[in-house]
Amino acid sequence: MKRFMFAAFVAFWSSVLSIWAYAALAAGGGDAAPADAAEAERTVSLEELARHATPEDCWMAIDGVVYDFTDYLPRHPAPPVVMTTWCGREATEAYDTKGYGRPHSPAADALLPAYRVGRLADDP
Repeated sequence: MKRFMFAAFVAFWSSVLSIWAYAALAAGGGDAAPADAAEAERTVSLEELARHATPEDCWMAIDGVVYDFTDYLPRHPAPPVVMTTWCGREATEAYDTKGYGRPHSPAADALLPAYRVGRLADDP
């Protein structure tokens, strides 16, 4: 029984270390990558954002970040009009309240990076 417990202990910690190492490598392995990515990130003006205001080309800004939700619209759990109303616009309040005071779920927050286009330009 002691051998089995020892083997399980070693297997568990080997798995944990392997996952940690993979996550570190996948993240770029250093602090320089996020800074470089931020510098290279696209800046979107309010005018450019406004040009993406249809269901066939739907961009929104949430908390200063611009997202292209065109491909997500058919998968959104609510009717499309809930989102298409905000295409081409700054939609932070709509995202934070869903229009009736309830915030989006952590699962919705986790989807956002997949649709990120860039940062909204600061107001002139």
